[in-house]
Amino acid sequence: MLDDTLKAQLAAYLERVQLPFEIVASLDERDASKELLSLLQTIASLSDKISLRTDGQDARRPSFTLQRSGTEQSLRFAGIPLGHEFTSLVLALLWTGGHPPKIEQETLDAVKALEGELRFEVYMSLDCHNCPDVVQALSLMAVLNPKVQTVVVEGGLFQDEVNAREIMAVPAVFLNGAHFGSGRMDLAEIVAKLDTKAAARDAEKLSAKDPFDMLIVGGGPAGAAAGVYAARKGIRTGIAAERFGGQVNDTMGIENYISITETTGPKFAVALEQHVRANEVEIMNGQRAARLIPAAQEGGLIGIELANGGLLQAKTVILTTGARWRNVNVPGEAEYKNKGVAYCPHCDGPLFKGKRVAVIGGGNSGVEAAIDLAGIVKHVTLIEFADALRADAVLVKKLHSLPNVTVHVSAQTTELTGDGNKLNGLSYKDRVSGEAHHIELEGVFVQIGLVPNTEWLKGDLELSKYGEIVVDARGGTSVPGVFAAGDATTVPFKQIVIAAGDGAKAALAAFDHLIRH
Repeated sequence: MLDDTLKAQLAAYLERVQLPFEIVASLDERDASKELLSLLQTIASLSDKISLRTDGQDARRPSFTLQRSGTEQSLRFAGIPLGHEFTSLVLALLWTGGHPPKIEQETLDAVKALEGELRFEVYMSLDCHNCPDVVQALSLMAVLNPKVQTVVVEGGLFQDEVNAREIMAVPAVFLNGAHFGSGRMDLAEIVAKLDTKAAARDAEKLSAKDPFDMLIVGGGPAGAAAGVYAARKGIRTGIAAERFGGQVNDTMGIENYISITETTGPKFAVALEQHVRANEVEIMNGQRAARLIPAAQEGGLIGIELANGGLLQAKTVILTTGARWRNVNVPGEAEYKNKGVAYCPHCDGPLFKGKRVAVIGGGNSGVEAAIDLAGIVKHVTLIEFADALRADAVLVKKLHSLPNVTVHVSAQTTELTGDGNKLNGLSYKDRVSGEAHHIELEGVFVQIGLVPNTEWLKGDLELSKYGEIVVDARGGTSVPGVFAAGDATTVPFKQIVIAAGDGAKAALAAFDHLIRH
């Protein structure tokens, strides 16, 4: 199952295992069990501290537990964790074997202090690049705290469970049988959700920080570049980010960032954070900005109030809050979000295997999504408002060559329908004839562009009619000492390379402002 190169890499990692532990497999006669057994036998053969048993009695088959001797650790993988989850498997093996995680001690202590019986089930897809963060966080919690039990379930292999629980988006997390959350979450976010006093403690700690020379709000390419350029000037620099990497984390393939031939969004986001940390920038992750407080006088401190009540202050501020997927804003979208309405075809596409889906949007993102989904689902219907597809010609040609794709242009989506529990169709109006149509579906993927994350800035600085931060040639905004860069601004062409360049420019302009005032 693993080629020689991957085996060699895995063997090198497993040399870090310090404590003996068992893998206990629960198998049946299916081919998937044979594949899992082969994988587990390979793992056990690569370390003398790992033993394998095949007499497990779990009802989910194939599955396996990782059990360190002398502990009550309860961590189970139901399925075959390859694809995007292979890294999650390797980390689970290392952590079970006593290798220390690269997590802040404060967060580790918070996990160990959690009380009550916490039984997590996380449903994931091997094609989901958002799932590993959640899988790894919950796996580590099970290793650190005996009160935490975690089962990682491969949705594609346990389709009956997915259907029974009406899971239509991954990752999907259940706690003690009840829905806990969907979408990407890191360890700190999960702990904060479980520990209701964590937000208040975090706010107090943040408010006590000394003012920064330069504070960057947002951790995408623009924010990372600004942080590196600012720190290299020798000034006290901080980045407050809701999710470091930003929208890049949700980008599957990056092939147009100069000097990097090909990479994935999550890998690129990790590289951004590593580069920033190497320059000793203070990163405050998991922090959502709520209000900008301009300086009371020239040269005074600018405030950023956070959603948890904390207050950060700085001599200069750079806003790099980026953008998010735009909603289609029709009846049924909010009601059936994660119940058939999805925004990430790479993550959630496998859940719709053999089903009928629609893609709303005829730009590059929408056409690429339709092409990808056509290889998984029964049929794809693409809905485009304009009178022609806006995607690159090569993508349009590929789309029209697929036998299980139907394209409707000049089509205005009017409603996403459902039975109260899950989506069952899409209604649209032909903009030429005015005729109304309805399509029976199991899933809809919305791919109609981005909207800037700037609602919290309304009334405090100038925004365009589209909600973008109005900036000048140097990244300056209407508020002295406040600069902006990236997809949240009026700069045209929302591209990673442009955001990074503008982040560097904004940092240089902010530094110039700093030394002059």
